[in-house]
Amino acid sequence: MMEKDAKIYVAGHRGMVGSAIVRRLKALGYHNLVLKTSKELDLRDQRAVRAFFEKEQPDYVFVAAAKVGGIWANNTYRAEFLYDNLMIAANVIHESYRVGVKKLLFLGSSCIYPKHAPQPMKEEYLLTGPLEPTNEPYAIAKIAGLKLCETYWDQYGARFISAMPTNLYGPNDNFDLKTSHVLPALLRKIEYARRNDIDKVEIWGTGKPLREFLHVDDLADACVFLMQHYEEKMWINIGSGEEISIRDLAYLIKDITGYQGDFYFNTDMPDGTPRKLLDCTRLQNLGWKPRISLREGIEQVWRSVDWDAIFENG
Repeated sequence: MMEKDAKIYVAGHRGMVGSAIVRRLKALGYHNLVLKTSKELDLRDQRAVRAFFEKEQPDYVFVAAAKVGGIWANNTYRAEFLYDNLMIAANVIHESYRVGVKKLLFLGSSCIYPKHAPQPMKEEYLLTGPLEPTNEPYAIAKIAGLKLCETYWDQYGARFISAMPTNLYGPNDNFDLKTSHVLPALLRKIEYARRNDIDKVEIWGTGKPLREFLHVDDLADACVFLMQHYEEKMWINIGSGEEISIRDLAYLIKDITGYQGDFYFNTDMPDGTPRKLLDCTRLQNLGWKPRISLREGIEQVWRSVDWDAIFENG
């Protein structure tokens, strides 16, 4: 169990995941938090990361920092996605070991699993087949991070664990159409069309791929739960256990927002992985399960976002 006065470093605290972890920690009474913006600490810079860890000497570390994006961003900035995420993982994990961090949680992604992995995807399916090409660089960096945790556990006895979340959404999400993931992109497109009486919204692909979604506040709750209760080097999946097609997701958002138009599915654009459902049996057996339904979560996001500011910023 993490002590209430423990010094906790949350890497990436301004992002959607990191900010949710900070909210959860504070709600549970943890206030000795070390937080640095990317301008204050470039996690790709080995010397800077080493100096930070030597100065701060955190007891616990959550690695939620990453360069992230949707299909377009992943496929366009392939070198950046591989290099940046490799360096973040290597620097933070190694310096955590060097200064004797009590426990570290590294956050990966469900894209680490093969494109055509059996469904639902179990942890042991890792490295059993080719990855989805559009986000292969990001996936490889995340695989490297979880393998660092595994091998530091093997060689040094470091209590470094890894969690692989499914597709996430929630407060502080990215609504930039070029770099966002599918749910916030759809929500933005549909809300913009609703406000401007646009009768048809373009959606990439066939709409047939199936996706699992988890509210980021549920993820944060799971991360803290794992930091308190999970003591295995094997990475562990975090998901909702429910999936929905992109087409049905679009119509769910249409129903929530009250949009009166319809959709055009652009089949010239890529679908990405056909199905991505995590097997979360191991996590469920520990006693954790999500609390926020997809409809409830999307409604929360839709009502809380400052849409005027988002549309003004392009």
